[in-house]
Amino acid sequence: MSTITESIDVDVNVTTAYNQWTQFESFPRFMEGVDTISQVDDTHTHWVVSMAGVQREFDATITEQHPDERVAWRSDDGPQHAGVVTFRPLGDATTRVTAQMDIDPDSFVENAADKLGILNRRVKGDMVRFKEFIESRGTETGQWRGDTDRPGTTH
Repeated sequence: MSTITESIDVDVNVTTAYNQWTQFESFPRFMEGVDTISQVDDTHTHWVVSMAGVQREFDATITEQHPDERVAWRSDDGPQHAGVVTFRPLGDATTRVTAQMDIDPDSFVENAADKLGILNRRVKGDMVRFKEFIESRGTETGQWRGDTDRPGTTH
C-alpha cells in the first residue's frame, strides 16, 4: 500500500474550497483520469476512471464529512484506496487543502504507475488543477453541508 500526501493553498475562503470539493460530479473537470462520478446518495458515489488505456469502475463510501474541515472515503470494490481531504483556513481568503490517500494498486499498470511515481504526480497535478478551477470561478458550483460521522464516533 502506498500513501500519497499533497497540499496546496487556494485563494478562496475555506467554505468555498470545501463546498466545491463536495461536488464530486465536477471532479472530472480537474482530476486526470476521472471520467465520471455519480453521486448515488449522501454517502455513496460511483466512479469511472481510466489509466493507461484501462477503464475501471468502482463504488466508494464517504466515511466522514464535516463542513469546512474534512471529507474522508474508502472504496467499496475495484482498486482499493481510502483517503481524506482536509481544509484549513490560512486567512479570510486563503485555504490549505491537503489530500492524503492510501492506494493499494491491484494491476500491473497500477503497480508500475505507483513505482514510477506517476500516481504521486497525478495527485499533485489534480491539486494544481483544483486550485486553478476554484480560483478562476471564485465561487463553488454547488455545496453539500451535511455532516457524516465516522462509524462509531460522534462529532
